[in-house]
Amino acid sequence: MAARRSKRGRRRNRGRFGFLYKLLSFVLILAAILVGCAVFFRVDRIEVSGNARYTQEEIIQATGVELRDNLFLLNKFQIVPRLLSRLPYIDEVVIYRNWPDTLVIEVTECQPVAAIQSGGAWWILDAKGKLLERTDASGAAAYPEVTGLTPVTPVVGSLLEVAEEESLKLQSLKSLLGELEQRGMMGDVGYLDLTAVNEITMGYLDRFEVRLPMSGSDFGRLLRTVELAIEQGLSDTDTGILDLTLEDAHFIPYSS
Repeated sequence: MAARRSKRGRRRNRGRFGFLYKLLSFVLILAAILVGCAVFFRVDRIEVSGNARYTQEEIIQATGVELRDNLFLLNKFQIVPRLLSRLPYIDEVVIYRNWPDTLVIEVTECQPVAAIQSGGAWWILDAKGKLLERTDASGAAAYPEVTGLTPVTPVVGSLLEVAEEESLKLQSLKSLLGELEQRGMMGDVGYLDLTAVNEITMGYLDRFEVRLPMSGSDFGRLLRTVELAIEQGLSDTDTGILDLTLEDAHFIPYSS
């Protein structure tokens, strides 16, 4: 009986040692893999695409990545926020590794669409309301002016913020800018006035004052109505007010 107990003890010991041996082998293999990655996978090349405003060198410098950095250990979740904060005209970033030695950076840049004034300075913004740069009157002259909103502590690279009572106006502005940009109409906009409580006034084609409802609007449908009215219902010399704030759109010509 003692002999049987001794045999069972030896089997248990062999089982424990077998498990420890397997665990140690796994750790050693994992360590060898990590050492190999650290030694062999180095950044020898960085490829940048999608950039127009910033040079490749500016983008690489903003990432903080340097040649010969370990490609395997690079943290994309640190690099992307760093790029977005340092280069405000970058909207989206995709980063991936092209093994064994290349880091690929694909960027999508913001498109400036309008300008707004605050505290004696001008701010350029994109359709999402992101403040892209601070400038002066001459720098802002290339873009339609937004009035009727008061920016609160504007900072380059951040989203435009306004007081709580103007939050609905800001949301309507961003929706309208997005539709204008998507339809390719932004270049014909002269100004955007959100001073009124219930409507937005837009200068268009240097000939029309377009009035749009402030909230609850399908701006895509309304802008299509504007296009059709100009293409099919009005002559090249007509000027006046296109009022879309009521159920039926109507045109009010300027007095001759």
